[in-house]
Order: sequence, then C-alpha cells, then structure tokens
Amino acid sequence: MDLDVFVSAHRAEWERLDILLGRRRRLTGAEADELVALYQRTATHLSLIQSSAPDPQLTGRLSQLVARARSAVTGTRRASWRDVTRFLTRGFPAAVYRSRHWWVPAALLSTVVAALLGWWIGTHPDVQSAIAAPGELRQLTRPGGEYETYYSSHPAASFAAQVWTNNAQAAAVCLVMGVFLGLPVLWILFLNMLNLGVGIGLMSSAGRLDTFLGLVLPHGLLELTAVFVAAGTGLRLGWTVVDPGPRTRRTALAEEGRAAIGMAIGLALVLFVSGAIEGFVTPSGLPTWARIAIGIAAEGAFLTYVFVLGGRAVREGESGDVEAAERSATLPTAA
Repeated sequence: MDLDVFVSAHRAEWERLDILLGRRRRLTGAEADELVALYQRTATHLSLIQSSAPDPQLTGRLSQLVARARSAVTGTRRASWRDVTRFLTRGFPAAVYRSRHWWVPAALLSTVVAALLGWWIGTHPDVQSAIAAPGELRQLTRPGGEYETYYSSHPAASFAAQVWTNNAQAAAVCLVMGVFLGLPVLWILFLNMLNLGVGIGLMSSAGRLDTFLGLVLPHGLLELTAVFVAAGTGLRLGWTVVDPGPRTRRTALAEEGRAAIGMAIGLALVLFVSGAIEGFVTPSGLPTWARIAIGIAAEGAFLTYVFVLGGRAVREGESGDVEAAERSATLPTAA
C-alpha cells in the first residue's frame, strides 16, 4: 500500500468525522447516519494501515478518532446490578470452567508433590534437622505448639482479613505473572506445596498428622482450590503467548487477559470465604469432624457452582470475557 496515496484519498473522510464528533448541538438523523458510516470506514482504514503499512503517528491519530467515534456511536454505559449478577452467575463460573483443563491437573500434580515432600521430610530426620533445631521442632509440633496456636494467635476478624489479603495477593500474582510463560506461577505453586509438605512431614513425624489435617482442611480445601484456579489461569495465559491459536497474539492475550482480570475479582470473593473459615471456624471449639465438614461443604458448593452454573453458561456460549458491546471492535484485515 502507498501510504501517501491512501492518506490523500481518505483524509477528507477523517476530517469530516472529526467535525461531526466536535458538534455540540444534537446531530440530525442524516448526520447521525453519516457519523456511523464514517466510523465504520475509518475503523477499516485503521485496520488496513496497521496490517499493511504501520505508521505510529497516523495509527495513533486514527486510533483516537475511532475511539471517540465508537464512544459517540455506542454511548457510555454505567455498571449496574445486572452486570454484577451476570458476572457472578455466568461470567466468573464460566471462566473457571473453561480453564479446568489447566487448574485441575495443576491441583492434582501439586497435591502429589506436597504429599511426596511431606513423606520425604517425615521419614528423614536429617532433613528435619536441616529445617530447624530439635528444640524448635518440638516447639512447633507439640500439643499447644506453634502449629496449633497460629490460628488463634490474633483476633478472628483481623486474622481473617490478613489471611484474605495475603491469599488474594498470591492469586493475583499468579494471574498477572502468567504472561511470563507461566514460569513464576510454577515457582509460586512449588512454594505453596513446600510449605504444606513441611507441615505434613513435621507433624507426621511427631505422630500428630491428624491434628494438622484437622487444622488445615476446614479452610485449606477452598483456599488451595482458589490458588490452583489462579495458577491454572496464569499458566493458560502463559501458553497463549506461545500458541495463540487461530487468533492473533494481541487478540488472544486481550481476551484471556480480560477473563483473568475477572477471575481475580471472583477469586477474591472465594478467598474471602476461605479466610472467614480460617479466622472463625478453624480455631473454634467445634469438634474436628464438624470443622472439616464445613470445609468440605464450602469446597463442594464452589465446585458445584463452577461445574453446574459454569458448565451451563459455557454451553450457552459464555466465555468469561466482557460482553461483546464492551470489547474493542475487530474487523477483517488484508491478508
């Protein structure tokens, strides 16, 4: 494409569109139709220039013009309770369901890693001695020791808020860092499983594994599931960088990135629930079976929410992305 010739041929249309957008008075019907037609043509021109003869200055100018025109044509729109309801009943569960082929394997493999680390630490005294001195290990694992008092060491409300903040940050890091080919996500997963494996190993070596699981399972089932979902989504985002499929890399990253942002919001709500369980249920005086039952019920409710509501929404065409009207317009480009 000869860029100078192309600009000369279409400059008048761009200037006319700019004039219509600058009108303060209400447009007539004919002018409104003209604005829509010029918006569509200018968007096509921008697409052609980006694919055939990219020029930073011209691309920036037309991008700004198309954005203004799109705002004028589609109008501005405020978020409503309808958007919140749609997100909670369709968007978020659909996004989690779509990424199940990533986070379910991540959950299974991570659990195996944690179990193996726990077995290795629990059966090798030399490894335990490398972790801490014998006196410190006894202080950690004894009845009333640090593993048990950790959950009741602060007021329940402040402890729940602190746990929620820390876990939400970890989940957000997994989602954001996924774009770096998923490598930081694997490291975060390993650190989480290492911490869990150390607890399993040390408490099992002291003959108190049942106590440890009774403290971890009530909140840990839902909490770890949220971390696995975040990690799986981050890994999927990283793979999109490598293989965007039939979409362009920019389009693929935009779509998956928007879904990941929505996922961060939804997972913050899930982690709020697990944080409340950790702050109020785990250190409570309830019997161990009752605390574990609450954790299993919360986990079952989340999985049902994802696989029933999310699966149904995906089958109906939901992708977890924002609604079509809120996305950037995409047009065919020259081959």
